[in-house]
Amino acid sequence: MNPTLKRLLLIIGLLGITFVIGFALYSVFKKGQTGGPSQPGAIGPGGVPSGALPGAGFRATTTGGAGVSGPGILPSANVIIGSTNENYYKPAAVTKLISENALFPSLSNGSVRFHNETDGKFYSLGPDGKMRSLSDQVFYNVQNVVWAKTANKAVIEYPDNSKIIYNFETKTQTSLPKHWEDFSFSPDSTELAAKSLGLAPENRWLITTKDDGSGAQLIEPLGNNADKVTMDWSPSRQTVAFSQTGEAQGADRKEILFLGLHGENFKSIVVEGLDFQPQWSPTGQKLLYSVDSARSDFKPELWIVNSYGDNIGAGRQLLQVNTWAKKCAFADDSTLVCGVPRSLPEGAGMSPAIAADTPDDLFRIDIKTGIRTPLPLDKDYTIDSISYDAAGRKVIFTDHHQTGAFQVAL
Repeated sequence: MNPTLKRLLLIIGLLGITFVIGFALYSVFKKGQTGGPSQPGAIGPGGVPSGALPGAGFRATTTGGAGVSGPGILPSANVIIGSTNENYYKPAAVTKLISENALFPSLSNGSVRFHNETDGKFYSLGPDGKMRSLSDQVFYNVQNVVWAKTANKAVIEYPDNSKIIYNFETKTQTSLPKHWEDFSFSPDSTELAAKSLGLAPENRWLITTKDDGSGAQLIEPLGNNADKVTMDWSPSRQTVAFSQTGEAQGADRKEILFLGLHGENFKSIVVEGLDFQPQWSPTGQKLLYSVDSARSDFKPELWIVNSYGDNIGAGRQLLQVNTWAKKCAFADDSTLVCGVPRSLPEGAGMSPAIAADTPDDLFRIDIKTGIRTPLPLDKDYTIDSISYDAAGRKVIFTDHHQTGAFQVAL
């Protein structure tokens, strides 16, 4: 072959190969840009400009469904903080603290106080793990116990409607009138609030008394509304009870009044549902509560709201967690530990008994962000009552299907 022709064919071949390679590279890069550029100002999901990251100060919002207006809604409870540590989700070992049928357990100063139904005595399990008898006296057929918050004293109630205050430190006992009901001790355990329910409406009052039953004071008339008042003395001493006697708000909303010691005209809160169940934070600055409504298929929902002084009602937030307030304990004013049922049938908020066999998962919930962190347990539990021991960083709870009390370290 002519050398000149051979060189020409070689050049043409190289050009052809270069063209094929270039076309292939162009196709690869072009394929990654399908869909075309975003239009200037176009908004993507969550209100973020398409193709752009949220800027500083941008916060995506969520909606709370029909019927919710005004309150903020925290991020979905499905948002869970994780960890790269392989042991992060390893189930925590649960220790059985008390084997006996521990009725009416209460945590105070790191000790668990309870009534042993078998021998009729009251005991205290200290932080050192030692069991101590609070009294040699026997109390059979106890129907209910209301413990003082910071002292070993309690109101003990019996099926015949008789009631006593028993001081386990001084071993003294005081009988209370049978028409006194729904007791709540003051934060320092020196006073007691109750409903005094006479036969006539004009003789029904919210009262306070000293811890020995003396010096009763009339606080608020109850009339025919005693069943709408929830006794719960706040840690700040400001509020002694809640009253669901505010102005009508519609079928699924209620105005809750805060009742003080001196007829104060405190601000109220409006709750988005029925079956109001409150729980104070350790300082009384915030109130956790659960309610249910048609919007939630009458399943309980947790809310948090400011609850002190001029801030009452401010900062109301839906935590987007379906459980009851009584299944939660405050670790501090910004953190909860809650037993959350794995599933709830419609109407469980109105009739908790239909969910009595549903196991709970344990979560730590940041009430500022709504983010919850799972605290896996070694087996299934249905939590009845729960407390948080801040000193020992542990959760103490009772189970609906088992006797005794349990603890899990955090």
